Amino acid sequence: LLRHGQTPLSIDRRYSGHGDPALTPVGLAQAAGAAGRLGAVREITTVLTSPLQRARQTASMVAEATGVPLVVRDGLIETDFGEWEGLTFTEARDRDPELHAKWLGAEDIAPPGGESFAAVRTRVATELASIVAEHEGETLVVVTHVTPIKMILRQALGGSSEILYRMHLDLAGLSEVDVFPDGGTCVRLVNDISHRTV
Repeated sequence: LLRHGQTPLSIDRRYSGHGDPALTPVGLAQAAGAAGRLGAVREITTVLTSPLQRARQTASMVAEATGVPLVVRDGLIETDFGEWEGLTFTEARDRDPELHAKWLGAEDIAPPGGESFAAVRTRVATELASIVAEHEGETLVVVTHVTPIKMILRQALGGSSEILYRMHLDLAGLSEVDVFPDGGTCVRLVNDISHRTV
């Protein structure tokens, strides 16, 4: 599980959901570092990516380094932050103080015009089940966003929604999950950034 590299919105810690910013030069360097690391993993068979540009740019570098196909999976897209897209935490809180407070404490609350974390969890779980069924026994790289990665890690750990608020994932951070034929899971790595130079 690889989070995309830096974008202009991530520099200012702005909500970045379905908006489609490109990687910054730093983000491209972060993606290149991850690609270099993953290029040494010979078992990788496919790179799967969110349809958003920041993930696709990161994923294309990984696919090139590994020499495997790149496949876009719509279910890996980031949370739709609706009217909070592009706002900072403080700006969203100031704009909708009551709703923002509720959103932080309940995963079934959505931003105005956006998607709840419960909806993201369902979407990502459905996508993950399809991926596992289609690629049983394979080693994949899934390039996506902070919320889908947290949802996959939450599911693998059998954790509660608290994981969403208590886990930090860096840009171009790498996590690893084993999924076994009987449905069991094992989290091997979370948020490794040893490949990053910037």
